[in-house]
Amino acid sequence: MNEAGDGFNAGQLIAEAIAHLLEDGAVAVLATLVEIPPPQQQQRAGAKLLFDSSGELLTTGGTNDAVLDASIARRARLFLNSRVVAQTLNVEEFAPELAEWRGARVLFERIENEPRIVVCGAGHVGASLARLAHAIGYRITLIDDRADFVARSRFPETEIELVAATEGWERAVRAAVGKGRGVSVAVVTRGHNEDEECLRAVIAAMPDYVGMIGSKRRTNIVLERLRETGIAEGVLSEVRAPVGLDIGAVSPEEVALAILAEIVAARRGGTGRPLSEWRRK
Repeated sequence: MNEAGDGFNAGQLIAEAIAHLLEDGAVAVLATLVEIPPPQQQQRAGAKLLFDSSGELLTTGGTNDAVLDASIARRARLFLNSRVVAQTLNVEEFAPELAEWRGARVLFERIENEPRIVVCGAGHVGASLARLAHAIGYRITLIDDRADFVARSRFPETEIELVAATEGWERAVRAAVGKGRGVSVAVVTRGHNEDEECLRAVIAAMPDYVGMIGSKRRTNIVLERLRETGIAEGVLSEVRAPVGLDIGAVSPEEVALAILAEIVAARRGGTGRPLSEWRRK
């Protein structure tokens, strides 16, 4: 009875910790001991360990083996850096020195909010980007200071959140971006002033990805204005401007595809190079 109660309490603590992490927009790793070899049958099958992004254990409990817990923590850090969503490994694959745990299997799962894209500007490119990103599973917030551009009649996809920035871009953008974790922002407005206002609001939150549309001349003008207000060069260098991968895009839909491709590559750790490149070397 006590063991069942302890297991329930541990599970409840982990669930509560995960809820808090997601509320804060943080990223974590949940490791679960899913299979145990016969010599270790007395250990807890289903034991869970929750680690933050630095690899620190966030909950009590574990596998009842401090050495195994430490090995799992080291692997959790590598797993988080790999950007893989889930992975099951035998213990001997990441801790071969633990001979007594050969055959045990651990499931690593990335814990984070579902990815979001905030699109500033609901013109042709912004609207196309919102629809395309929604189609592949991103949560979308589409913002424009022209209320008719974000009317629901234009976007029957009810999952796309529409925001009319009638009181200015900055307030609407700050509210949409929040703490910035797990958020990508594409600034595709209609002019320099709108770009600058959006970027100033976005940079304050430091989201995972920031991109701005425009020619080299247009993007340089906006970045120079922000530089003159005291924003550090290191911060501005993180802005992907002009936004998107070079795929020779011409139409608004193609430009949207180029932007989304870069967002996905940044999130997943992709290079943007052709997968067939190795064959032509």
